Amino acid sequence: MSRVSKIEPTSSYPPETTADELNHLAHTIKDWSIGNGLAVRTPPTVIASEADPTGITAVPAPVTLFPSGFPRQAFLQGQKAQQAYNDLYAAVSRDERFLADVVKQVIDGDDFVRDLWAVHETVKSEGYTQPLSLGLFRSDYMVHEDKSSSPPTHQAKQVEFNTIASSFGGLSVYASKLHNFLAKTEYALLEQSLAPEVLELPENNAIEGLAGGLEAAYQAYGDSELGHDKCVIFLVQGGERNVFDQRHLEYQIGKATPTIPVFRLPFADIVEHTSIAANPKRQLLYTHPRNPNKVFEVAVIYMRAGYGPGDYPNQQAWDARCHLERSHAIKCPTVLTQVAGIKKVQQVLATPRPSSEPSILSKFIKDDTPSAIALWNTFTNIYPMDTSDVGLEARKKALDPKQCVDYVLKPQREGGGNNIYGSAIPDFLKTVPEGHWNSYILMELIKPPPVKNFILRNGNIEKGRVISELGVYGTCLWNQTTGEVLRNEQAGWLLRTKGEESEEGGVAAGYGCMDSVSLTYSPVDFEELDAEAAAKAQGA
Repeated sequence: MSRVSKIEPTSSYPPETTADELNHLAHTIKDWSIGNGLAVRTPPTVIASEADPTGITAVPAPVTLFPSGFPRQAFLQGQKAQQAYNDLYAAVSRDERFLADVVKQVIDGDDFVRDLWAVHETVKSEGYTQPLSLGLFRSDYMVHEDKSSSPPTHQAKQVEFNTIASSFGGLSVYASKLHNFLAKTEYALLEQSLAPEVLELPENNAIEGLAGGLEAAYQAYGDSELGHDKCVIFLVQGGERNVFDQRHLEYQIGKATPTIPVFRLPFADIVEHTSIAANPKRQLLYTHPRNPNKVFEVAVIYMRAGYGPGDYPNQQAWDARCHLERSHAIKCPTVLTQVAGIKKVQQVLATPRPSSEPSILSKFIKDDTPSAIALWNTFTNIYPMDTSDVGLEARKKALDPKQCVDYVLKPQREGGGNNIYGSAIPDFLKTVPEGHWNSYILMELIKPPPVKNFILRNGNIEKGRVISELGVYGTCLWNQTTGEVLRNEQAGWLLRTKGEESEEGGVAAGYGCMDSVSLTYSPVDFEELDAEAAAKAQGA
């Protein structure tokens, strides 16, 4: 059934504003953001490190002045697919043979994936002791505007799936709260007023949802057999600027009764502050650095570090990761789940099935089921860069100066700043040995319709056309041995926005900003989308 939002696509939104109005909004946002923790540690480009040697300053996180319009149909589509995605990646992480085959296809050109897999093989040779695995996932989407229908439809197409360090759940909630606050107190006072009831701002429960996943794993771990208090470890990077995003999850867990101890452990300090019990279960023990007499048993390790090569500068860092992996603590994620999140897995899963044969996706989610159709709805065209017929055709597109502008070349990496876009692809490939090209995938660019907004970044207002990326969070707790799924929930959402001309969108990497959703009109016709997805899955 179609629903009409209170903002039509043709509306003048955001409203025209004067310079004085913009400055007032900016001051209001700066105060609200610091007062409520919508903040990041101050970057050295704003305050030099020598002027803040103890790291006591913070600045508002970059954020839009108004919530960006986002098609209701695409927003609901991303929500609808999340539990299916949780099930899918839990199943992929359990299929060692499938992952081994995928890893084999990329490791000639990717030492990082090779070393991750080596951690798994080392622990496997000894034997895993903890069957439970936790995923705090995020599936990222852009809006694809299909102009073949009249009126055009808007579909959520997946950019990537994150299985490790899925960030900004904390700040996303406060971006939503900020825009709700402004809708109630400021927008109606503009010369071109915007009444509170005009905006449709969906609720965002990402903090409660993600923290709930960590709490569920903590409880599922059971009581300590060694007589220690249990704890949750947030594994973090040294000098983390995005600390408040993480703290919001910690503070939410801190509301639990009885209290759940949460400690932050820099990745570089793993070996110094943890040890493994000398018994077959191999419990992970955390010695409090300020009270060496206090030892906790680690029930859950939540990894906000370890997702990129920069966290592994030497063999000692890899040994530390192996140290964690072989322990009995519940990992979020395990190394197998981290490997499941590489871009090559995404490409293989999105491969259309030929004729009436089963799809590759059907290894994990049965074809033609509602879950499979929900997934196919979000898939876009992704190609291998190997020497198969499809891969050779993709190489031609990547090297062609005219065709390449419609694609993005992606390595097997998380975080912003790693991708190669459009016309830069041919020259980049010339710098990479051809034998390593198979460690990349080629994705068709998703080109969402831009909207207008203002971005407040480091005190400066940027005005123009912007595009947004929706992230949908999910929590999943499963038994790696039996396949039993103990928890599968959609856990809130994130909207990141960037200038129309910007290629990368990572907030932490300095490209995008925090935002929230104002739902705009579009027909919610999932039956039509489902029919299209089923046809694609069958190779039509």
